[in-house]
Amino acid sequence: MSKKLDAKIPKGELSKKWSQYRSDMPLVAPHNKRNLDVIVVGTGLAGASAAATLGELGYNVKAFCFHDSPRRAHSIAAQGGINAAKNYRNDGDSVYRLFYDTIKGGDFRAREANVHRLAEVSGSIIDQCVAQGVPFAREYGGNLDTRSFGGTQVQRTFYARGQTGQQLLIGAYSALSRQIALGTVKMYNRHEMLDLVVVDGKARGIIVRNLLTGKLERFGAHAVVLATGGYGNVYYLSTNAMGSNVTAAWTAHRRGAYFANPCFCQIHPTCIPVSGDYQSKLTLMSESLRNDGRVWVPKNATDCKKKPSEIAEQDRDYYLERMYPAFGNLVPRDVASRAAKKVCDEGRGVGATGLAVYLDFAAAIKRYGKSVASAKNINNPSDSEVIKLGKEVVAAKYGNLFDMYAKITNENPYDTPMRMYPAIHYTMGGIWVDYNLETTVPGLFAAGEANFSDHGANRLGASALMQGLADGYFVLPYTIGTFLSKEIKTPKIDTSSPEFAQAEADTRDRIQKLISVKGNRSVESFHRELGVKIMWEYCGMARTEQGLKLALNKIQALRKEFWSNVYVPGVADEFNPELEKALRVADFFELGELMIRDALNRNESCGGHFREEYATDKGEALRRDAEFAYAAAWEFTGVDSEPVLHKEELVFENVELKERSYE
Repeated sequence: MSKKLDAKIPKGELSKKWSQYRSDMPLVAPHNKRNLDVIVVGTGLAGASAAATLGELGYNVKAFCFHDSPRRAHSIAAQGGINAAKNYRNDGDSVYRLFYDTIKGGDFRAREANVHRLAEVSGSIIDQCVAQGVPFAREYGGNLDTRSFGGTQVQRTFYARGQTGQQLLIGAYSALSRQIALGTVKMYNRHEMLDLVVVDGKARGIIVRNLLTGKLERFGAHAVVLATGGYGNVYYLSTNAMGSNVTAAWTAHRRGAYFANPCFCQIHPTCIPVSGDYQSKLTLMSESLRNDGRVWVPKNATDCKKKPSEIAEQDRDYYLERMYPAFGNLVPRDVASRAAKKVCDEGRGVGATGLAVYLDFAAAIKRYGKSVASAKNINNPSDSEVIKLGKEVVAAKYGNLFDMYAKITNENPYDTPMRMYPAIHYTMGGIWVDYNLETTVPGLFAAGEANFSDHGANRLGASALMQGLADGYFVLPYTIGTFLSKEIKTPKIDTSSPEFAQAEADTRDRIQKLISVKGNRSVESFHRELGVKIMWEYCGMARTEQGLKLALNKIQALRKEFWSNVYVPGVADEFNPELEKALRVADFFELGELMIRDALNRNESCGGHFREEYATDKGEALRRDAEFAYAAAWEFTGVDSEPVLHKEELVFENVELKERSYE
């Protein structure tokens, strides 16, 4: 039976909720922390920062990742920057403005209290990372530099060239390594969580598979934290690392954790286009490039096969600047992605497939070149001098990104525009959590991209790193105490209990079932068909009721074939990457079906969820606030049973619900 969810949002004024709550919440004394065990699954930015901070506080932490090192986490792929409301530019930024931009950017489908808390702690993240030695870019005078990102009119994004995620992860990994050395954190590399153990209604441990030996192992704790990232790889082609998956979150969902807003998936507008059927992933080019790159297509479809240098300025359509003059090329990702799809659907896309737009730096190179020439007192510089000086500035700002593009495409982006097309990137949906980041399973917490709480229907650029570190460093270490303060009399968790034995047996049975099929199709072929032919085709950038219903039938039929015709070589009790992949794809099938059901249920358009039946006269997303201003949290009832929808009504007391406009 459907029920309304209690998000446990503290009472009081929005700007004071978090500070007041921290002052009143239950605490665990240091001598008691030493007797409490916490499992952290995932060691990217959210997981590494959480494990390090919990270890520093005195808890006994067991941290798990399926990589050979936490340094391999997909967090390293974040390029462009991290948002924080420090107002170093003196351009009018504030905590409230960051809060409002995030709420508006998410198309008013996020929880106010969580978003405001995120904005509040954002400044502390920068201070923390600077103290760790993260090499943020600096201005000539030594102050930290910032730049613009989509959906804002201020420059609040701190960055470390095009390697921000990698540098931040090194900082978090250093903090984690310190705790490992001190013995407060025990690190388990190459271990993948395959089940959650619930004892007397509380999360008390996990079942993991040692990926080197194939052995199943049991680990108990007083609380479990999932920081396992997003599920974008359900689409097969995405900007995610190939190993990124939903399995840990999905096993928790099977054990009682509600899954919220699964259809809210982000399409990133600046990705290198698909070039052939052989590809297994897509490459993201940082949104920071839209600071200086101008997006355009030919005005006339007849010009699309010409070289960009052959198309005169007056024959170019800088469509984002035309459609959204107030924000121009820095509109939010969902808006920019739909606009790119629109012009390509009109037949004005470029490249071999016609599914690409140009991202052009010619104007920025000239602008920077003239500025440098002026600073060097070069009077009447030649065009070649201006371009040479401008390229040097662009190389200093974006050089590693330009090099990456050149290596992949064999084209020089300094001389010819980049070609871009939208692709699946981040997932706003995830495990439902309350204000404490606790799921519907007591004692189970979710942090970072694994939870749903902060981004609504669309995430603003440079906010993923912000949320991951906010949750790990500054939120979860406080809120987990609301649960653990009641567990100080609970003894060490006994992993020989019937609940652990049953969870291990269930996991072993699932593995053996997959191994024993011995069918004729590879795991890869099923994943590609699921992601490309079903999820992207019917539940991608544009969705319709008819298409989603067709997709539901297709995915159910393909899942049935998977379990009767997949071929997994080898045996279970050994190193077996194909088995790892098969287990993850099996979970993608179930997740994909839930995503389609969620998209069918949400009869509106908002953010990354665009139902073609619900669009404004200008083709923008048409929300239906009276019916759908809620977070949809789904309860698992069985693989072949329809899930139950529970609603968390979203109350907006501090912002006005209105149609987003970036004009």
